[in-house]
Amino acid sequence: MSDDSDDDVPDLVPAVTAKVPVTIITGFLGAGKTTLLNYILNEQHGKRIAVILNEFGEGDSVEKSMSVGEKGELFEEWLELRNGCLCCSVKDNGVKAIENLMQKKGKFDYILLETTGLADPGPIASIFWLDEELCSDVYLDGVIVMVDAKFCTQHLLEEKADGSVNEAQRQIALGDVIIINKIDLVENDDLEILNHRIRSINSVAKVLQTSRAKIDLEQILDINAYGLSGDTKLEDIFAQRGFSVEDKHIVDQSVGTRTVVVNGSMDKSRLDNFLQALLWEKNVKDLQGRPTEVIRLKGVVSIHGSERRLVVQAVHELYDSQFTTVWEPEEPRCNTIVFIGRNLNKAVLEKYINELVVSR
Repeated sequence: MSDDSDDDVPDLVPAVTAKVPVTIITGFLGAGKTTLLNYILNEQHGKRIAVILNEFGEGDSVEKSMSVGEKGELFEEWLELRNGCLCCSVKDNGVKAIENLMQKKGKFDYILLETTGLADPGPIASIFWLDEELCSDVYLDGVIVMVDAKFCTQHLLEEKADGSVNEAQRQIALGDVIIINKIDLVENDDLEILNHRIRSINSVAKVLQTSRAKIDLEQILDINAYGLSGDTKLEDIFAQRGFSVEDKHIVDQSVGTRTVVVNGSMDKSRLDNFLQALLWEKNVKDLQGRPTEVIRLKGVVSIHGSERRLVVQAVHELYDSQFTTVWEPEEPRCNTIVFIGRNLNKAVLEKYINELVVSR
């Protein structure tokens, strides 16, 4: 009998299933989140998108009302639309919905998760970013923040009774893309002031302007803002986006961005100790003795003894780091870290970062 018999069992080749990206869409009530979702669902983008409307148990009938389909129904169960998109409304934190959705894997290739207007996107972002079991199927692509051009400044200036950072500032601080919507309702001078306020909070986010939430989808989908291993997105941001290394400050603004650039290579264990002291123990303080409060951190650093860059990211108290691209032989080693938060003193942060460097 020939060895080439049709009855021979072929070698099994393991299937490689791509992870599904998750984009979180947040913003205050009335900013245009629902309009953006409807726009995305109706565009001919060629993607099979699953949309999850997240109520966070607040039961706000206005917040949860999304028009899907011709009659504007609100669907409490999964609904497959004519263009292959899926839609669902849930009342939990979204994780259960994602797990249920993954049972339909293969029927979609993108997930959009809408939060309520008062939600801090940090905790939900952390789940999709670092939850090992969930991340075997999905990965966090980015946080999109919808901003109402007319009322955003009012929200940013709100003072909380307990002195904490208000929701509008937190949302903008955590945004990877910030969309200023309804620009047709404000004067150019007011729009310029709002842009400046947003940039003073988060100088590394991409800021877009629009009316009626009409946006180029390539600007907000597949941005890979949380990519770490093997990804160069963060490096591209630092190299091409023109982030500012200058301190920006507005008297009435409590949250801001500070960028620290230091030459040389760091000790990895010292870096980990610093991040733990900064994020967990709150031992890093400004000149007035106030604890530095980090909402978001991004960095590309050089580690002593390694040929590869280390990408570091943090959201609130959680951080992760992975080695990525190789330094060129003659390329100067440089560390760039962006801190977004409150009580950030650049001189203090530079002092701490310089103490991590072991070779110049």
